[in-house]
Amino acid sequence: MAQETNSEENRGPIAISSAPIMKTSLVVSLVTHLIILAGLQKAFPIDWVAKPLQTYHVELLRPPLDPLEEDKKAATELAKIKPEKSASLEESEDTISLETKDKRYSSYAKIIKSRLMQHWKYPHEAWGNLIEGEVLVLFSMNRQGQLKGINILQPSRYAILDDETTRTIRLSAPFPPFPGSVTVKKLNIKANFAYRLTAGK
Repeated sequence: MAQETNSEENRGPIAISSAPIMKTSLVVSLVTHLIILAGLQKAFPIDWVAKPLQTYHVELLRPPLDPLEEDKKAATELAKIKPEKSASLEESEDTISLETKDKRYSSYAKIIKSRLMQHWKYPHEAWGNLIEGEVLVLFSMNRQGQLKGINILQPSRYAILDDETTRTIRLSAPFPPFPGSVTVKKLNIKANFAYRLTAGK
């Protein structure tokens, strides 16, 4: 019993003396936090007072558009544009030679030349009579490769050579349709047919 009383008496003064230490600790902690907060405020400013929100008033000057009506208008405008493009395509044409270096036409020109070479022959009668000459011809075709016309620009002095030239072109037709690189509606091709006899033949 005596020991318990002593222990209780000992606890009383300790509890009383710890109160000022706790108060001091709280004050020091509060001051420290205020200093830290002030430092953070300088480094990272924070607006403690909320600014009033700015509001804007928007007024529509015209009623909202119907998306379906806009689509219909756009489709109508496209429909008007497309015929104009196709009309310009129908009127467009170009003239090339079989030896063209133009990348748009060179591969197609080689195909045409190969087709002509398959049907081109030296006329037997001209061969027998040692007839030579050159024929410069212009022939036209549409996008499907169908022959549209033949025009001899520079005839030879012999009808037999001129006739063989036109016969060769007609037999070679129709030609392959235009590839994607050829965008014209009509293509004119200038070709030179040279009939030459050599000593080896």
